[in-house]
Amino acid sequence: MSKTLKLLLIAGARPNFMKLAPLAKAIQNHNARPGNGDILIDSRIVHTGQHYDTQMSQVFFEELGIPKPDFNLEVGSGSHAAQTAEIMKRFEPVCLESTPDWVLVVGDVNSTMACTLVAAKMGIRVAHVEAGLRSNDRTMPEEINRIVTDALADFLLTPSQDANENLEREGVPEEKIRLVGNIMIDSLIAHLKKIDSGAALKRFSLKDRGFVYVTLHRPSNVDSKETLGPIVEELSMIAKQWPVIFPIHPRTRKRMTDFGLAFEPGAKVNLIDPISYSESITFTERARCVLTDSGGLQEESTYFGTPCLTLRPNTERPITVTMGSNCLTTVQSLRSDFQIILKGPARCGTVPPLWDGKTAERIVAALLSA
Repeated sequence: MSKTLKLLLIAGARPNFMKLAPLAKAIQNHNARPGNGDILIDSRIVHTGQHYDTQMSQVFFEELGIPKPDFNLEVGSGSHAAQTAEIMKRFEPVCLESTPDWVLVVGDVNSTMACTLVAAKMGIRVAHVEAGLRSNDRTMPEEINRIVTDALADFLLTPSQDANENLEREGVPEEKIRLVGNIMIDSLIAHLKKIDSGAALKRFSLKDRGFVYVTLHRPSNVDSKETLGPIVEELSMIAKQWPVIFPIHPRTRKRMTDFGLAFEPGAKVNLIDPISYSESITFTERARCVLTDSGGLQEESTYFGTPCLTLRPNTERPITVTMGSNCLTTVQSLRSDFQIILKGPARCGTVPPLWDGKTAERIVAALLSA
């Protein structure tokens, strides 16, 4: 007689959806496989609604082939405290109804920490995918989420060796840690097989390796005129030399309007609405350079070897700097760093170990063995 392992898979914000897709597929494959150890996995998806805009949420479920969520908490926006509290209030009844063996959380958003807190207090085991990443900057809300989640989680599934070392340094027992690789790369590799990258370039009249791909959304970059103004100015200078494709986050667009900011006349900036995952992959792969403050794009550009400038003083993914194609930059050094990249090779860096498209399979195997 088969046994059943009951999982709740938590997704709240756009980066979570890319990580959930390969997990859902790996679980489906396990259940369909003869000789699966007579353990079936009953997985249910909880969408907290932290990202609720169609372009930021629903379209990703459709594009990535993720099953319709079994639960949608529809928490919406709010301050960090209000959003975290609302997720906790709405997630507790889901746990009572579902009685899961494990709650599996991914990444470092408010949903990750909030659902971990609820599960831990209810005595439900928590597995954290992307555990151990650290920027060592506690002014970042994501860093607080990472630290709290890892402190409470029962199983810490890490993307790279530096994450293991961070957890060991914090006193986490070795038996709770499992190096499984980068789940984001699973989605990327699966998508590469079915996208027409030429169509996205043609849509915006872009040439292969002839443009700069920009994404900026972090509060430290966009929430004040003193920081966003100089960024717009520097981008205007870059865009006079190279076309810039900039899918602008709703938050960033609002800030530009509020602050009365605009790109200089003659700057070739394609300021567009948020794009699909397929188009984002295309732009990351085919750009001459990526400028971002996103953790995911640091990883994806490293996989492709596309030179990446990360507009942050630190990164929780240092392996993208030590092994990959990533370089930290500031507004003050952006122009000179950009010129250095243009003088260098169009592709650089090395793909880290276990960034091979098989992380979801390793996660499923790890959960079954646990």
